[in-house]
Amino acid sequence: MDGVLQYLRHHGQGFDTEIAAATGLTIEKVRLAITNLSADGGVLVCRSIQFKEGQPVEAMLCRVSGYIPPASPGRKPKR
Repeated sequence: MDGVLQYLRHHGQGFDTEIAAATGLTIEKVRLAITNLSADGGVLVCRSIQFKEGQPVEAMLCRVSGYIPPASPGRKPKR
């Protein structure tokens, strides 16, 4: 569960498959950790369906609750 939370804090948000690949955990363990973190209010979860090669693939998009990623570097818009 700590690996999932650390990944989300570092990357801002991510799909469960990306988290599993980056942390080395199985997709089942990642989904269980996400479910537990979501129940505690630590993570916001959005279930999405992606189509890869015409086949629907269900995924979970996660973001740390109350966390806003830093603004990207570059020029600021003129007012």
